[in-house]
Amino acid sequence: MSTRTLISPLALARPRGRAVYWTVFGGVVLLFTLAFLFPVYWMVTGAMKSPDEVTRTPPTLLPQQWHLGGYTDAWDLMDLPTHLWNTVVQATGAWLLQLVFCTAAAYALSKLKPAFGKVILGGILATLMVPAQALVVPKYLTVADLPVLHTGLLNSPLGIWLPAVANAFNLYLLKRFFDQIPRDVLEAAEIDGAGRLRTLWSIVLPMSRPVLGVVSIFALVAVWQDFLWPLMVFSDTDKQPISVALVQLSQNIQLTVLIAAMVIASIPMVVMFLVFQRHIIAGISAGSTKG
Repeated sequence: MSTRTLISPLALARPRGRAVYWTVFGGVVLLFTLAFLFPVYWMVTGAMKSPDEVTRTPPTLLPQQWHLGGYTDAWDLMDLPTHLWNTVVQATGAWLLQLVFCTAAAYALSKLKPAFGKVILGGILATLMVPAQALVVPKYLTVADLPVLHTGLLNSPLGIWLPAVANAFNLYLLKRFFDQIPRDVLEAAEIDGAGRLRTLWSIVLPMSRPVLGVVSIFALVAVWQDFLWPLMVFSDTDKQPISVALVQLSQNIQLTVLIAAMVIASIPMVVMFLVFQRHIIAGISAGSTKG
């Protein structure tokens, strides 16, 4: 059964039809490319303009004089190395803990079938219906005075790591993927003498690389771009991540220097997306097919 598209195969077989098709297709692709890349270009070149030129009306498309000092000033005046390192530490810790605990919980709910597993899963999914803003105050009170231990986690990376572990969306994403792994594969591992942890490490995790890549990206981006929660946790300026430092230190900074700092802060996320975009597509497609 053939599918009907906007242009029929007969029209595409004609020279005029192919010319019209590729003209429209190229124009649409060009428009979308400009829509996504022009803001990036405007931000990168805006940091190279003089303070007067960047606020000029009408704006200039190209800097009249190229100034690279905005990037060096942003690097030094705003102490970007310290804040970038703080962000790396906080994002890496949250990512590792989230992978360990969410993967273990998803594997248990999917393959080990614990008692009241469906009730537990329902309670976890119910937390997705609660607005994130409604959880800010309870989380802060918990982090400020940890129950039982009666110790505070403020101004500590643990204040970022531990709340990030409880991610119901990533846990459900992992569970749905584990549900699609054939039971025969796990039974074959059991016949060979593999225990449950060995099966998870040697069988399930290698098969789950696409979805683990997607969960990793979600975890890293969530911590990297978060502003409100790190602002509440870190009152010490030297321990703040880049998202908070850009706002806290922007009061007496020139606009070009601030734009340059924003460009530098966005580079790690852009690089990570370009490197792992294949895993994003593979993880999305993996969730829609049976194993």
